[in-house]
Amino acid sequence: MNMLLEALRSQADEFVGLRRDIHRHPELAFNEHRTSALVADRLQSWGYAVERGLGGTGVVGQLVRGDGKRQLGLRADMDALPIHETTGLAHASCHAGVMHACGHDGHTAMLLAAARHLAEHGEFCGTLNLIFQPAEEGGGGALRMMDDGLFDKYPCEAIFAMHNMPGVPQGRLVLREGAAMASSDYATVTLTGMGGHGAMPHRAVDPVVAAASIVMALQSIVSRNIDPLQMAVVTVGALHAGNANNVIPQSATLEISVRALDREVRSKLEQRIKALITAQAESFEVRAQIDWRPGYAVLVNTPAETAFARDIALELVGAEQVTLQGPAITGSEDFAFMLERVPGSYLLIGNGDGDSAGACMVHNPGYDFNDDNMALGAAYWVLLAQRFLVQHAEGA
Repeated sequence: MNMLLEALRSQADEFVGLRRDIHRHPELAFNEHRTSALVADRLQSWGYAVERGLGGTGVVGQLVRGDGKRQLGLRADMDALPIHETTGLAHASCHAGVMHACGHDGHTAMLLAAARHLAEHGEFCGTLNLIFQPAEEGGGGALRMMDDGLFDKYPCEAIFAMHNMPGVPQGRLVLREGAAMASSDYATVTLTGMGGHGAMPHRAVDPVVAAASIVMALQSIVSRNIDPLQMAVVTVGALHAGNANNVIPQSATLEISVRALDREVRSKLEQRIKALITAQAESFEVRAQIDWRPGYAVLVNTPAETAFARDIALELVGAEQVTLQGPAITGSEDFAFMLERVPGSYLLIGNGDGDSAGACMVHNPGYDFNDDNMALGAAYWVLLAQRFLVQHAEGA
């Protein structure tokens, strides 16, 4: 595997430059026009059959070799975040208020580096589908691509994706079978009472007191309605009401985030949150309107595909650099929707730990993708693609 890594390292500078160009020109969800054009043009120049505009700004590059029947999907995300960058780097964002604060620029560049190597030197027999997805950051780009016929046009027997992870040593590969990332759901709760003078509360119906009680009562759901061995999070991130100290407002609004690592727990949380809010509101004689917005599903890595992904990691970097069963993450990822349709696995690559620059957490204005991962991430995809497709050809 040293030969493969060396081959990817020899071209890493080119793709580091490409990554930094993407970083300098970040684009938000469904507006990745420059990025998707760059991706599509590169893939086409290397001999891939390319479809542009899938799911809005998504790109799929397909490479078919031989008569192998197996079909593999590799996915990278392309969108940036509405965050103002403060890194001060030479390749920092040139668009105020928008930056690649999650490393999607690096994910895209790693897969492109692998794409070129596979086109020029790849030894496999089958169909390789490279999926460059828009709008992972809350936009549900995976669903949009699937609604546009992603897996009807490009069937995959398995699909894989990779994300960088600050706080993990650079280059360490982290795998996990089963539930790996949490679902995410959101609710806006509007409590309507009757406004009045703060000195005469008995002549009003106070939604602020009801809101305060609901905030506290919601905390009991995780501790008293969910199995202690299961993960669940209920967070009230915002409470808006009134603007004067002597006025009881007409209404109050709560913004709630809900996460779980189990589908049944997710359903239970929704049921209990709605019931508790309704009952609490009635007890304070206010009216509750609940706007529940389902977000991303629980991301579940399938056993066989995760075992295969582990084997690739072990072959590439050795046991000392691989975590075979890492901890679950309470963040969310819309690759979960693809895994509901196609078996596969989502792994992490360490971005850096300790005092290193790569340890800065994602979604932070000081974050940057660790370019030392370029060759390794690309080599992982090359090896996985070749092993997956050749394995099938030999077994056919």
